[in-house]
Amino acid sequence: MATGSRPQSRTARRLAACALAAASLSIVATAQASALVPDSSAKTLPAAVSVAATKIAPTAAAGSDLDGWIREAMAVMAAHGIPGSYDGIHRNIMRESGGDPGAINLYDSNAAAGIPSKGLLQVIDPTFQAYHVDGTSWDIWDPVANITAACNYAASRYGSMDNVDSAY
Repeated sequence: MATGSRPQSRTARRLAACALAAASLSIVATAQASALVPDSSAKTLPAAVSVAATKIAPTAAAGSDLDGWIREAMAVMAAHGIPGSYDGIHRNIMRESGGDPGAINLYDSNAAAGIPSKGLLQVIDPTFQAYHVDGTSWDIWDPVANITAACNYAASRYGSMDNVDSAY
């Protein structure tokens, strides 16, 4: 504070905090846009800003039914002979998306290539299409479709989602 100036009022401090928050949201929106527009000059933003945009969800996770989605996916998987346990699926979901069906990764190598990882198990579009399981939605954001496709992929590559203990 400069010599002789009056201390900021509580209202002035609150207004300054609101202005800072608005500026931060603008940076996050720019980071999101840069991930969607390949030639955007906003791609020069620091990686930390891009990370902040990672969990902006296109679908609401509020009121989610993670337990129900896993159980429904397991029923579909059983009908198609796809292995995987509740615990293995749940563990991987919590690591990949924290249980948010609208999670999207806008900062890794897949995102840089224009194919961000999406949904509960952070599946990319080509993998979802290749390992889609009949009887589920073709919408990668659909929790059951996302789980079953990811588990189908994990089964073909690692034997089961139960064998996956890191990014896959």
